[in-house]
Amino acid sequence: MANLIEIETERLRLRQWRSSDRDTFAELNSDSKVMEFFPALLTRAESDAIADRCQLLIEERGWGFWAAECKATREFIGFVGLNTPSAGLPFSPCVEVGWRLAFQHWGKGFATEAALEALRIGFQVLQLREIVSFTARGNRRSLAVMKRLGMLESGTFEHPHVPETTGLRQHFLYRLSSQGHSMPSTSLYMES
Repeated sequence: MANLIEIETERLRLRQWRSSDRDTFAELNSDSKVMEFFPALLTRAESDAIADRCQLLIEERGWGFWAAECKATREFIGFVGLNTPSAGLPFSPCVEVGWRLAFQHWGKGFATEAALEALRIGFQVLQLREIVSFTARGNRRSLAVMKRLGMLESGTFEHPHVPETTGLRQHFLYRLSSQGHSMPSTSLYMES
């Protein structure tokens, strides 16, 4: 088991997953607004399997798609973090920064705030040379977050695990190198 990295930003705590997160996670994975740019809504079993995988990867590596908790309310709001995609993507191997938040928490800057800290951990603690992010072509909100993170567009690709029939197969790819990352280290993180 690796040293567990947990992150605190001004408003959020990125932490290991808890069993109590599963209900809210299943709700957001079955919300058509949240899942608009994914091939399908997820069943409870599919949602739990993703949460289990996120938890296991964090246990193994110390980092991953962390459970995002609002510090003021202690409410689980989704996930943000770093991940090594399992799909055979054209630019693999890679580490991505990603997020999925409950709809009622959109538009508050949470994804950007937490993803900035995930990038900082990726570059300063994990010593990654590059971090990518990608999303379906029409996902303007996620594309805006990628731009706010300072990531640069690097073309498009056909996601091999998205069915052509969904119309979501074409994805934008964004990249950020450790040389292009210059965020000051202001937040807390813990290794235990």
